Amino acid sequence: MTYSLIPALVFGYLLGSIPFGLLLTRAAGLGDVRKIGSGNIGATNVLRTGNKGLAAATLLLDALKGTAAVLIAGHFAPNLAIWAGLGAFLGHLFPVWLGFEGGKGVATYLGVLIGLAWQVALIFAVVWLVMAFLFRYSSLAALTAAVIVPIALYVLGTPQNAALFVVMSIIVFIKHRENISRLLAGTEGKIGAKG
Repeated sequence: MTYSLIPALVFGYLLGSIPFGLLLTRAAGLGDVRKIGSGNIGATNVLRTGNKGLAAATLLLDALKGTAAVLIAGHFAPNLAIWAGLGAFLGHLFPVWLGFEGGKGVATYLGVLIGLAWQVALIFAVVWLVMAFLFRYSSLAALTAAVIVPIALYVLGTPQNAALFVVMSIIVFIKHRENISRLLAGTEGKIGAKG
């Protein structure tokens, strides 16, 4: 069992470490997305280039790498899906190709969730959309959804998935610590704002 966990983690990590935000903005001739806005490689920062299509593509691809890791590993052994998902999440956050400086993991978090429990992914999406609509802060929407997900998984009777997402949600909060400080200070950038 332990021997198969390591390849699943490594496979997930390598898939998750593909920096789609950086690759897409460079391919579009927009330069290095790490030099604008928050310096992040995720969809929210790609949106700050003013290119909504690229931001949507980044969101989709960052989510899909999480879903793909779960489904491919789960095809070979269902118990490996959770480990490949964790690997993909960590790969997005800490890609070896970028000196372990990656994104904040929200899209990949959602992608892993889609692969493991699509019903709870719908709950995540609804919570994110409602919070984003009401307050226009991507970070606040993501953090709120990340609190709800482990609770929903536990209530639905999947304690192993709930435990995974407790860990992943804690990491999401750690990666968003600067956003949390800005939210508290009232200086956090709103969705769609350039800069």
